[in-house]
Amino acid sequence: MPKVLVTDKLNESGLSILKQVANVDYKPGISAEELKKIIKDYNALLVRSQTKVTREIIQACSQNMKIIGRAGVGVDNIDLDAATEKGIIVVNSPEGNTIAAAEHTIAMMMSLARQIPPADVSMKKGEWKRSDFLGFEIFNKTLGVVGLGKIGSRVAKTAQAMGMKIIAYDPFVSQEFASQHRFELVTLDEIWKRADVITFHVPKTAETTNLLNKDTIKKCKVGVRIVNCARGGIVDESALADAIKSGHVAGAAFDVFSEEPVKESPLLLLGEKVVLTPHLGASTEEAQLNVALDVAEQIRDVLVGGYARSAVNLPAMKPETIAEVKPFMGLAVYLGTIAAQLVDGKVQEVQIEARGELAKKNTEPLNVAILKGVLSCSVGGVNFVNAPHIAKARGIKIIESKSFDSGDYVEELKVSLRTDKGTKIISGTLLVQGVPAIVQIDSYAMNATPAEHMLVTHHQDKPGMIAQVSTILWKGNINISSMHVGRKGPREMSVMILNLDDSIPSELVKKVGQVEGVLEARYVKLRVED
Repeated sequence: MPKVLVTDKLNESGLSILKQVANVDYKPGISAEELKKIIKDYNALLVRSQTKVTREIIQACSQNMKIIGRAGVGVDNIDLDAATEKGIIVVNSPEGNTIAAAEHTIAMMMSLARQIPPADVSMKKGEWKRSDFLGFEIFNKTLGVVGLGKIGSRVAKTAQAMGMKIIAYDPFVSQEFASQHRFELVTLDEIWKRADVITFHVPKTAETTNLLNKDTIKKCKVGVRIVNCARGGIVDESALADAIKSGHVAGAAFDVFSEEPVKESPLLLLGEKVVLTPHLGASTEEAQLNVALDVAEQIRDVLVGGYARSAVNLPAMKPETIAEVKPFMGLAVYLGTIAAQLVDGKVQEVQIEARGELAKKNTEPLNVAILKGVLSCSVGGVNFVNAPHIAKARGIKIIESKSFDSGDYVEELKVSLRTDKGTKIISGTLLVQGVPAIVQIDSYAMNATPAEHMLVTHHQDKPGMIAQVSTILWKGNINISSMHVGRKGPREMSVMILNLDDSIPSELVKKVGQVEGVLEARYVKLRVED
């Protein structure tokens, strides 16, 4: 019978699920040294946030260790790379706190609306100052929801039931989904312009960091109120504090912060204008029970040969299938990620074509990898397991094709990403020793190695063009590691990829785009772990 080790406190209901299929040792508070000594005897490990599952501990596991479960949303305390190398599935419970987080968002909004925290403090001082706590009604107000995932959608539905008008921004949500729930899909600029209250429900990515900043706050209506129970850093706290002091923003309610635990946030100095809580979004008895049950069920299912529905690090496909196309997996993620950053609009369709010898193989893992790359640019928590499900939920159409015509390369992978605003085509292959290469962008032939930081331009091929772009980067202290140009002919239109050693600020990208002859300039970032 399999053996399961539980090293953090777990509800008895979760333990009962594990005991259906395994012998369970319950050792909350076990030391790292003791864990390292005994871990070799187990087939599964279940932790919460206290136990640190380091590379050293994972390396001490035997080949019989099948799965590590984290009863919670994140897996920051588990070395994913080490687990993957060891062939151990890591699972979590990404949806276990959905209701708790949504309810906390509503509670924060209502506390802000009716000034409940300062009124409570005043009452406990023996005061009766009714006139000091004039609130505002949310009925008939417009709620701007940025991000319509499970939490954002639930917040929107609840607020709608309370009489609020819902406008929402989410580039991965279909119009059909929005219409079904009577949400009005709008642009971010419309959110800033029209919303009385704005709430954020997006992951923190390069695109969403400081999404609400000094410039976007200026676009908001005077008296707007801001709620952030999603991720710290989505809102520029300093810019928001200044806007609250000036009266442009009436108030804010925050559960998450750029630095946690909070030490010096300017929001701490705003008194009754803000409602602040210490990251309590998932802190309910029910949420803690839900994540425990969810992970216990996944461990049970894997131990009896079943499927882990929330595997963080391994695709839900047979290892032998992945092995056949494993060299192309990284390239596939790159292509999806690059394409998503080179086109605007809501993704509607992803066309994937395997060419040459690659077309003879089972390319399903590559399709999933491409979707992971595309979706990761806007959706949090995407992995090889859930990417197809997220794409389906967003109404994204997937078209797969194969061509045995090898063209210029023995094997080639091509992605055509269509949105409501345009289409982007990108192809890649593997060179000597498996080095990935971009060989086509739209109709331009290329030969560029993907890098963590890239500047991509569409420009007219003429003397001085490269010098002008390089000068802008030089003045911005951005170092160029390599350059690749694809063109149709002398002085015709061209595409250039500059691989950079550093990230490039948006203002420099804008300057490059303003150079005469440059049609478009975009900064593309790849995560090195991909």
